[in-house]
Parts: sequence; structure tokens; C-alpha cells
Amino acid sequence: MARSFDKLSGDQVPLPPVNADVLTTACSYCTVACGYKIYRWPIGRQGGPAADENALKQEFPNGGAMMPWVSPSQHNICIHKGEPHHVVVVPDHETTVVNPMGNHSIRGGTLAQKVYNPDMPTRDRLQYPMIRIAGVLQPVSWDLATDVMAAVSKHVLDKHGVHAWGMKTYSYEYFENTYAISKLVNTSVGTPVYAPHDKPQNAEDAAGLDDAGINSFAASYDDWAECEVAFISGCDPYETKTVLFTEWMMRGDKKMIFVTPHKTMGVAYAEQNGGLWLPIIPGTDTVLHLALARIIVENGWQDQEFIDTWVAKKWDLESGYGRGTRNTRWQWRTTWGAFQSDWEDYQKFIMAEEAGELENAARITGIDADLIVKAAEMIAKPNADGSRPKTSFMLEKGNYWSNNYMNTASLGSLGLICGAGNRPGQVISRGGGHQRGGMGAGDGRGWLSPEKYPGRRKKALNVDRWVMDGNVRFMWTIGLTWFAGMLASQELAMRVEELTRGNPNQPRHVDRQHLIDTLIARVESGGMVLVDSDIYPVEPLNTQFADIVLPAAGWGEADFARCNSERRLRLYSAFNDPPGQAKPDWYAIAMFARKMGFEGYDWQDSNDVFEEASRFSRTGVLSYHPLVVEAKKQGRKGHDLLRDYGTDGIQTPIRVKDGQLVGTKRLHDATADWGETEGVTVDQKWLYAFGTHSGKALLLKTKWNFEGWIDYYEAVKPRAEKGELWVTNGRVNETWQSGFDDLRKPYLAKRWPYPMMVLHPKDAAPRGIESGDLVEVRNDTVYVQTGEPIGVLEKDLTFTKLMENGHIRVTEGQFTAVAIVSDEMRQGVVMANFNFPGAPANAVVHAVPDPVSGNYRYKLGRGVLTKVGESAYKHAFNGMSLKPRHII
Repeated sequence: MARSFDKLSGDQVPLPPVNADVLTTACSYCTVACGYKIYRWPIGRQGGPAADENALKQEFPNGGAMMPWVSPSQHNICIHKGEPHHVVVVPDHETTVVNPMGNHSIRGGTLAQKVYNPDMPTRDRLQYPMIRIAGVLQPVSWDLATDVMAAVSKHVLDKHGVHAWGMKTYSYEYFENTYAISKLVNTSVGTPVYAPHDKPQNAEDAAGLDDAGINSFAASYDDWAECEVAFISGCDPYETKTVLFTEWMMRGDKKMIFVTPHKTMGVAYAEQNGGLWLPIIPGTDTVLHLALARIIVENGWQDQEFIDTWVAKKWDLESGYGRGTRNTRWQWRTTWGAFQSDWEDYQKFIMAEEAGELENAARITGIDADLIVKAAEMIAKPNADGSRPKTSFMLEKGNYWSNNYMNTASLGSLGLICGAGNRPGQVISRGGGHQRGGMGAGDGRGWLSPEKYPGRRKKALNVDRWVMDGNVRFMWTIGLTWFAGMLASQELAMRVEELTRGNPNQPRHVDRQHLIDTLIARVESGGMVLVDSDIYPVEPLNTQFADIVLPAAGWGEADFARCNSERRLRLYSAFNDPPGQAKPDWYAIAMFARKMGFEGYDWQDSNDVFEEASRFSRTGVLSYHPLVVEAKKQGRKGHDLLRDYGTDGIQTPIRVKDGQLVGTKRLHDATADWGETEGVTVDQKWLYAFGTHSGKALLLKTKWNFEGWIDYYEAVKPRAEKGELWVTNGRVNETWQSGFDDLRKPYLAKRWPYPMMVLHPKDAAPRGIESGDLVEVRNDTVYVQTGEPIGVLEKDLTFTKLMENGHIRVTEGQFTAVAIVSDEMRQGVVMANFNFPGAPANAVVHAVPDPVSGNYRYKLGRGVLTKVGESAYKHAFNGMSLKPRHII
């Protein structure tokens, strides 16, 4: 059908008329999830400049940037009910939470540009199911695609079992989609071969916090505003969670301490305002935490009253249900060196740990001793009047993506002795990467894993390794960049290509039985069938090798719900049609499940999934079940009741108090007025206590020379004889993740058209590298862990033993990037774009997981830098900026 689109000049933006449709949503990008309003109306008309002539109810030109207005990036043409409509997506100036008065990041300010428009770069959205025929993806029907998937899956499950059927998906999307995925994986198929997007196995992010009893998202945004000192480990919330920083953390006379090898804009702001930059050597955060804790204990600066009240004592560890090792989340972890302790034991440990001595810590971390002492004083030294500084501790991927268990456990202990964890302005919490959209459908199938830790404890299966070892015959990926997002990226990609497109069994024509027979023949020849669900073609990644591609509907194309990093639940309203035949991922799951013969997938819309999932949320921190119960009492849909809350939403876990729905500001908070709250069970005691059997937090001991860590760290350090540097990865404020949307937004695509890499001038000069040069980074010794022996002792899981026993393979990896030479980077370390398409920085990082948590150590890459030539951006007057970022 021919459509007529309004033609506006590049600097013209239409105002919504007074009768425009108005809906609410939240930003789809960072974990803050600022509240937005959507104005939609048919093309051919627009509002006027007078306040009574437009839906914004503002006089134009208006009085300033803090008043509602519409920029070109906030307008687009969408398709609604098959017809073109104007759509304006602007921050909600009326909201009182998250982003009051319409604060927003540059990412959120371009939300309208991600809306599908056939005349814009988003025209390459996936619109139809496709099957690869003779090497080329060709459109087919949903019916045929899912017929083939189901037939091949039934064969794989019948002949090879659940260990040959795998899935890797996002973990952060919307409740409706993640619940459907979990139900299929855990309940219907029942496979242990599952991993969320940024992990090779199904496990926690910050495992050390979990073991200490600290929920990773216990804090509210008020806590970051109310603290007097913020210790920020491994992230810059300005770059990655902008409004959390500008709206909340910049309030008051706050001092910020940044622990990162990169002086970003947020770090520069902190230094200019009385804070500190601790330019740490990658991987050594544990030593810094030990040194800070030792200084505090030596000087008696610990919060003894808090420790006496809220830290587990010896009798808490040895009595009742919490006896001994059972007081930890995973009892086997104590076999790796008795991590848990009480206060008395912790003091002895910290004073005896040589790495925590100031001189040793300064040498290992590369941080001046004076800075370490000053940081200890700022976070813990009592004031002249005897009061204590209100210190909060934030960690993110720079912390737990290097030395996962040790860093998170030691940071938890440092925060606890400073009195943080469960009080206003004194919290220990992740800053957050993605929004909290994960909703499970019961326990996973980890107990079916063939891998295990010492003793009988089952170990979550490493899906990457399981695939590369040829054990997976059917694999379904949903909404992620699998290869670039994992370690030894090129090795993983080449192996998947060998198992899929490299296998001789390739369909030649679109006949149902031919497709099924051919793909089953591949399975039987040792190959793998790959299905990929996404909104865009993800090449040269999943889509490039997929046999079947399913088009997904995303943000704004169906009603969805999820929480932000302070657990605030909102409805993300549908306001435009998905392109072509694109469907929400829950729809794809349901259609496939029904063809497999699984029951319970007869959902008619997103709300049906939302309401069913609520029952499984009841004992978790994202519980919204009371909202659904209340909606049913009112004869309404759960989505519709949530819609009434607008951009304010309600913080989970939702409770009922005096018959009213109430949110939960922070977890573990014994100071809160809980009153007589209905529906709070013993399983939800983490509301007002720490998440351990005793309800008290655990101090965990983390020895720097722990055998599961130190030999690996020594093996992966940059080799001076080769001229290698540390290669870490990071993000910039202007773009999000892999840039899947941003590369289709004209301004942002021009701003960052190619991956960049920041390095210190003293590292650049000897290599003849200048800003704007194209540089190759190469690591000729990338370690990849292969299948490990079953039932081994813990000493056999160390890197050295794995090498000796032939369970480490050596490969190589490389990527290219445009150099930005700047003293914002610690000398000896370079920072590359994380997950930029076509430049997998993870290719030079070792695929050997943390033996305690099982997580990867993405920040510990290394490589030799070689100038390839000058990039197209070196002498350009517009486009990619080569300016340093540590400016205010």
C-alpha cells in the first residue's frame, strides 16, 4: 500500500497536536531506564506554538532547555495500524522519580530514531522468518520455520538427549520474554545447556556479594544521592548510567573515589570536586580492598556497632540451620580456602595477609601508597565530632569482569566493615549494566550438568566450551552478539562456522521434508543447527552462520514490563507496529513449544505471559505478584494496572500494606517501617535482613595468592619481551552496547563509525602511533579451556594443573581499532570499545573462567599493538572525534 509521508526540512520538528495519543514508556538502553512520554498522531497535521495548540501545553519558543521541547532526534515516522504516524519520544517532565524534570542521556534522547521507518536506516530490520538455502537466507513462513525447528529438536532430544539441545539468550530483556525462555529451557525441554548473554554459564554476576548475603541491587537511587563518599569500583556511572550520575550522584558535597585504569569524564569530575582517581592495574582490585581494610582495622576506624549488630558471629556460623559451611550460598566454595569468617577471624586474616601491607599493595596495584591511605581515610576515618562518613560502594564490570569472585567478595567485606549494606546512603550495590528484565520459571536444570566441583556439587555448564567440544546439535540464540561477547571470540566463531556452514549437509531448496532431512543429516554427521532470533541481522556474528533466523519485535512494538536498577517496575507501552512479520520472542517460544507438544503455551498476548510469570516472582527481589492479584480483583489486566503507575512505576518487591500496594525502597533495611505487611514470607526476609540463613552478612576472606587465581594471573600478564600491553574494554556515553541501534542513528553513527582504542602517549610514541591511526592488536597466546575432567580435586582445577593435564588449548586473536592517544589512560593499559561489530576486542582475552564462580574475565586481555596505517578519520573535519574524554 502506498504511503504518504510528511516532508519536513532537517531542522523542522512537528509539535504534537492537542488530541495526539499519549503513552508512557522508559528508555530501552541503560539500567537507569528514564521515564519517557510518547506522542503519536496521523501524518498531515501538527500542533501549534501556543500552549493551547499542542499536547505539550507549552508556549514555543519556550523558556529554556529544562522545559519540554522536541529535538530532531526525538521525532520519527512510525507505522501504527498499518498507517504512517508522527511519533515524538520525549523525557517525562512530570515524573518525580528516576529522571525528574526530564533529565536524560544522549542515548535516551535518540530513542525515536530506533523506531522502524522504511525510509530511514532502520529499514534493514529483520521482517520475515528465513531459512538458509544454498548458503543464502531466504524468507519463509513462521509455520515452516518452526516446523523445521521442532522436527530437528525432537530428533536431537530423542537420540542425543537434553545435553545436545542448547540456548543462549539475553537475561535482561522483558519479563514476558525471559519467562517464556525460562519455561521452555527449564520446564519443557529441561536442558542444562543454557547461558545468559554475558556469561558462559548460568550463574551470578557478582558471586562474592551473593555469598556475603548482599543483593546486587539492594540500593535505591536516593542512596547514591544521600551518601557522602562514593567508592566506585570498575565503572564510570556518567559514561554508562548518565542520569544516575548527573541527577543523583552529583547532589551535595559528595566525594567520589574511582577505581579504574581509565580517567573518563566522570573521573575528571570527581578529581575536580575533591575526589580521587586510583588508576589500578587490571585484575588487582582484591589487593586494593585488602590494603584499605587493613588500614581501617589498624586504625580502629571500622564501624564496630554495625559489625556487632549485622555481621555474623562465630555462633551464627556454627549453630542451627546455618551450621558451618551451609551459611554460605554455595557450601562447596569453602573448599577453596575457607572464605567465610567472623569478625575475630577476619581481623587475624587481614593483619596476616602480606598483599594487604601498604608497600606491597602499592607495588601490586600500581597505585601510590599515599592515594591508598587517603582513600581509606575518606571512606572510614571518623570526623572530628566522632561521626562516621556515610560511604556507599558501587561496583560494575571493571571489578567483577577481571577477578570475579575475589574482587566482589573482598569489596563486600570492605563495605561491611565501613558500616555499609543496609542503611540510607550506606549501601553496597552494583551500578547495573542492563535493566532487570529476567524472570525465571522455576529452578534451572544445573543438576543435570555433567560438570561438577570437588565433592558432589554440580557446576553450571560452560556452554561455549560444550559447543566447541562438539556436544551441542541444536542451538538457539536470542537477542545477543554471541561470539564478540564471549572470550577468544574468533576461535569460537570459527568453530561455530565449522559446525554449521562448514558442514557439507546444506539445504538446497524450500521443501519441508528436505529441510528436515538435511539438517538431521548434519546433526548425525557431528554438525550443529543454529537458530537466531533478533531485530537486526547480526553479522559477522550469529546471523551469518544461522540456519534459521526469526524476526523479533522489540521496544515499542508490544506491551512489555521490566525493572530498572533500583527495582522500579514500569510498563513499556506499544505504540507502533512491528515491521513485516516480526513477533515478540515469547510468541516464537510459544509457537515452537506447541509444535513440540509442550503444554501451557497458549498465551494470546503479552499480558497473559506477564500474569503467569508473576507467580514465579513471589519470593524474589523482582516480585510483582501482588499487583497482578490486585488487578484481578478489579477485573483488569495486570499490564493495565501497571500502566496507571506511568513513568513513576513501583519498586519491587511489591508488598501489600493496609490493603494498599507499596514498593520497597531498599533491601536488607531493618531501619525501614515495615509495619504489618501482608504476604511477606520467611523466604522474603532479605527485605529486612541480609540474604543468609542467619540474616547477618558474612565477612569473606580473599587471599591474593589463592591457588585458583594467582597462577592464572601470572600466566596472562602482558609479556615484556613481546612488548605487550594490557587490553581492557569499556564504553562511552554516546552509544550503547554493540551499537545495534546507534549505528542506524545518523548522528551517532557519524560520531562513532568505527571502534576506537585509547592508549597513553608513552605507549603510543615507541610504536609510532598517533591519534587517528588504524592499529591492530594481536595476542599470539590466547588460552582456551577445553572439556575438564569430571570429579577432580580442587587443586586440579588451577590453571597450572589444567595446562599440565591438557585442558588448555593455545590459539591467537586480533582486532583493529582507531587510536586515540591520551594521558587519560593508565600507562601500560589500552581500552578498546566493548563489543563493537566487526572488531571483537574479546578475541585477545583468554577463555578460561574463574574456577570459583565460573564467570569469564573479560577485562584481562593483552596484545602487541602495530600501526596498520592512517584511518579515514585522522584528518577529517567532521565525524569521529579523536579528542580526549577526561574533560568537564
